[in-house]
Amino acid sequence: MHDRDRRLLEAARRGDAAEVRAARDAGASVEARDEELRSPLLLASLGSHVEAARVLVEAGADPNAQDRRSDSAWLVTGVTGSVPMMRVLLPAGPDLTLRNRFGGVSLIPASERGHVAYVRAVLRETDIDVNHVNDLGWTALLEAVILGDGDLPHQEIVELLIRAGARPDLADADGVTPLRHAERRGFDTIAALLRAVS
Repeated sequence: MHDRDRRLLEAARRGDAAEVRAARDAGASVEARDEELRSPLLLASLGSHVEAARVLVEAGADPNAQDRRSDSAWLVTGVTGSVPMMRVLLPAGPDLTLRNRFGGVSLIPASERGHVAYVRAVLRETDIDVNHVNDLGWTALLEAVILGDGDLPHQEIVELLIRAGARPDLADADGVTPLRHAERRGFDTIAALLRAVS
């Protein structure tokens, strides 16, 4: 790897936007990869370094470049829940159908982790598939119920997903619906939300 590419990767990892710009101006490739195949933009996204990412997006960095774990700058926003990063990446034209190592789109980990603001923003500002099914046979709605803890953020996310057209009849691979999961786990508020649309 060329020194200037290494410099760019390290600056992106640190979130040093001025150094990112300087490395880019010195001829570093915005598509350079580290040993895990992470691009500068992915490293910036992992750290929620919005200004560094902005410089990279303006330089034409690919938001869909995936590393060895199938993470991309866009997919990582669903994990971190960073709305500012999501919005910085949108003008770069991220592929909303790109799948992570579990076969999921960014909405799914965001729903699981209780990132209310992100779920609200990505549903409002993109046409992401609210009913995408990952390799486990789970939708964002199922993950919010199965992997969430029934707290207020997950209640809000279930409500947001339902309003966006999430299908409560889409069951998991064993045929268990989100409502049944909510009832089993004693999530009364979520169960009531799901009953209202079932």
